Amino acid sequence: MKSKLFQGVIAYPITPFTKEETVNIPLYKSLVERLIKNKSNAIATLGSTGVLPYLSDQEKEAIVKATMEQVNGRVPVLVGVSNLTTSKTIQHARHAEKMGADAVMIIPMSYWKLTDDEVFEHYQSVAKEINIPIMAYNNPGTGGIDMSHKLLQRLLGISNITMIKESTGDIQRMHHLKKSQGDNVNFYNGSNTLALGAFAAGASGWCTALPNLIPEWNLKLFEATQKGDFKLAQQLFHTQLDVLKFVQEKGLPRTIKAGLDILGIESGYLRSPLNPLPYEEKKQLEVLLNDIME
Repeated sequence: MKSKLFQGVIAYPITPFTKEETVNIPLYKSLVERLIKNKSNAIATLGSTGVLPYLSDQEKEAIVKATMEQVNGRVPVLVGVSNLTTSKTIQHARHAEKMGADAVMIIPMSYWKLTDDEVFEHYQSVAKEINIPIMAYNNPGTGGIDMSHKLLQRLLGISNITMIKESTGDIQRMHHLKKSQGDNVNFYNGSNTLALGAFAAGASGWCTALPNLIPEWNLKLFEATQKGDFKLAQQLFHTQLDVLKFVQEKGLPRTIKAGLDILGIESGYLRSPLNPLPYEEKKQLEVLLNDIME
């Protein structure tokens, strides 16, 4: 069985900005520290929650440096390095490795729809330039490309692609991965509302921004599945399901920021064109969070 570098709840911090829309590194570090103190099993920076596509090259590198400094080896770190071009992806993958990241995550991003061969060559080119593991990220909702099971199997032939993050929202894909690959690949759930089903299907971890808001509930769910207590896991999942659905439907950066505000945690500002969660929706989230914490 391939070793599980990442296992459990993999937490995604937001990227906070100042009022002038510059990246607020000190605040970012404090938010990462909070995730670690709340017992997240790993930190994954520069994902959708961290608004990766909205950042300059220099900002991305500053975020990676700040992450590695703050984590300081206490938990594994996964860094998103996705870009439209292969050369930029290689640039950021090399930087992440140089800074000490444990692995990188890559989603194929497309303006023109890429062919399977183009996607494969993109991953292969990056893999040749680094020595740390790669998590292949399948999320057609944000990347614009839906990698088929056949293509994912092909990618797994590249030696340092050892993980797959599945975010299509189709639980059957996870079952298919487990059935066809067994323990030859570690796969991860990126769809919050499939958390329970994904662990039941054999997912090694849950990639989520929810530890910013309800960390204890996320961890309890994972722990229950590891003990094989799926009756308890179902109860825990149902308790947090409305929050999971809300965050997934309304968008990660704005809902996580709003949730942190509700909890009294400084969260900074968003970068335009993103706007804060509308007042009525923020009140809905407040009710959901209050309900789960009673």
